[in-house]
Order: sequence, then structure tokens, then C-alpha cells
Amino acid sequence: MIDLKGFISISGMPGLYKVIAQSKNGVIVESLADKRRFPAFASHKISTLEDISMFTTGEDKPLREIMKSIFDKENGGPAVDNKKDDKEITTYFEAILPDYDKDRVYVSNMRKLFSWYNQLQSTGNLKIKEEGANEEDGKVKLEDKTKPEIKKQAVAKIGKTQAGNRKTAGVRKSGAA
Repeated sequence: MIDLKGFISISGMPGLYKVIAQSKNGVIVESLADKRRFPAFASHKISTLEDISMFTTGEDKPLREIMKSIFDKENGGPAVDNKKDDKEITTYFEAILPDYDKDRVYVSNMRKLFSWYNQLQSTGNLKIKEEGANEEDGKVKLEDKTKPEIKKQAVAKIGKTQAGNRKTAGVRKSGAA
């Protein structure tokens, strides 16, 4: 599978963007084309490439699997140019995904897919993610690791003062300071 984590498309803006950081009102993104950074606000229509899939006659196929088949066909090279005529785009796409739904997948969708693939390929961001339980194991280990640290911090906060009395939440029992 192709790793598409962190790559987004913003409606009304050309190209792809990489999520750099989160801000209070949105995310900070970096354009893959010119490396320019700017904030993308919640009012922008943002789509992550991980969440996009294409219609097939059976179950919808995720974009990462389609890009993987393009990657395998081209041996890691660029795909067909998205500026070619409709017939060439359609025949190339049929070779990649033969069971696509011809009524719901338009040539414009195919062109966008090929432009995204070529942009990721030209910038060196096409990375193959290995299948397996390694990610799940890492998540479980991370969760198990953080729980004892939280308990230790809580115990340290409740500890005793130098005089040997337990710390309180700062509530004074007498009116005088």
C-alpha cells in the first residue's frame, strides 16, 4: 500500500498539501509544488487522501490501493500525463482499475488521480507502507507505556511536604493568612 497519511487536497486550490502542524483554528499546510506554508482554516473544504476512494462495480476501492497498482505498473515511475486526451486517460485507467463504475467515475476524476500521483511521485513522497500488525503493536505498546507514567506523576503530586504532612489542594481552613 502507498502511505498517504498527512497529504490533503483543499477544494478550490490546485495541487496537494502536506499537513505540518495543527493550529487553534485549523492546520498549517505546506504545498508540495513550491514548499510554501500557510494556514488552512476550518472553513476550507479539506479532504485527506487516505479517506478518498473510487467507485467500482463491487466495493469502493481506496485511493492508496489504486496508486499502488499505478506504482506497480510503472515500476515507481510517473503515470500517464493528465493532459492527454480522454480516450488515452480512460484506457490507461481501465488497465489500472478494470472494474471501475463507468457511470460514476468521470474522466475528470481520473485526471485528478493521475495529477496527484505524478505530483507525489515527482516530489518523492510515494512511500510504500508495509502491511502487518506492526502499527497495532506499536499503538498498544505506546498506550501501555504512558499509563504507568501518568500514575507516577499523580503519586508525585500527592506526596508529602517537608514537614511530613500531606499536601492539600490549597484550601485554607482558617481565615488568616
